[in-house]
Amino acid sequence: MNHKTGENIAHVFGTHEHEILQKLLDLLSKLKIEIEAVFSDDNIAHHDAIPVNILFTGKRNTWRIERKHLTFRTRLKRLARKTICYSKPLDIHEIVFGLLINVLEFGCKLF
Repeated sequence: MNHKTGENIAHVFGTHEHEILQKLLDLLSKLKIEIEAVFSDDNIAHHDAIPVNILFTGKRNTWRIERKHLTFRTRLKRLARKTICYSKPLDIHEIVFGLLINVLEFGCKLF
């Protein structure tokens, strides 16, 4: 997410693990975007893969992305485990979440 504009630059779906972070960094490197700062929730994977001079931790800088995640969770009930439309397969989550981001962030119409 671009911290200044609030727009989504890239996303990957997964947990806070090293391999998921590496997928995101690979995706960003393909876009040839110069990363000036990375705001993190103090995850150990971020400390291992991101240079210390651009890594900033703390809630003060992550509230915007956390707010976006909350919006996604409330609009997409597949992410809530106790609903009737919960999906177990990870690929279904990736497809539906990608569609949601395309609609909300980029204004893409599905039909």
